[in-house]
Amino acid sequence: MSFDFDVERAAIADQLAKFKQVGQSCFLSTSFQSNSVVLLHLISGIDSEMPVYFINTGYHFPETLKFRDELVQRFSIRLIELRSDIPKCSQMSRTGRLLFVERPNYCCYLNKVLPMIPIKSKYDVWISGLRRGQSSHRSNLQKVTAEENGKIKYLPILDWSQEMVDAYVKYYNLPYHPLHEQGYVSVGCEPCTRPVINSGQDSRSGRWQGLAKTECGLHL
Repeated sequence: MSFDFDVERAAIADQLAKFKQVGQSCFLSTSFQSNSVVLLHLISGIDSEMPVYFINTGYHFPETLKFRDELVQRFSIRLIELRSDIPKCSQMSRTGRLLFVERPNYCCYLNKVLPMIPIKSKYDVWISGLRRGQSSHRSNLQKVTAEENGKIKYLPILDWSQEMVDAYVKYYNLPYHPLHEQGYVSVGCEPCTRPVINSGQDSRSGRWQGLAKTECGLHL
């Protein structure tokens, strides 16, 4: 199956232009996994000055940080790194273990959700690479959503299938995350990410395996 990526790029450029025309400021967030390369390539080709935020939780795979550096250089990304203000020594459970072991939701809150709060209030439009096919929760999202705080969330590749993502990567000869070939379809923090063994599972099934948790909380 062939895809018209020029049409897709034009539609994204048109939407960004509409935001700009009414004075709305935009930022992009990325986790630098395999699917991230598509939106980073698209946005950098449309607006090379757009700020791109990466939340460094301190728990990323070394391969993710290497992939980040490669893409930043390749696409000339204006990267801004975020970190939690709360040191890891203060992120312990009552039993003395790090929070990702006993309280993963709170761990995500401290290391991902909390650092993003001031960024979301600073800009008018938050751009992210979520796709419907990634999980049941994401299947119900809308491409452009007005949120309660008056801000907007824009998901340019929401309707892209995995086949379309793979075709785009191949067409532009873009790299995949170094762990992609090992079954890491969705890559998050190292302690909470496993390879996806069953091809029938959704792409985020390797995250927080064994828990009734499919989202870090950023997009809830």
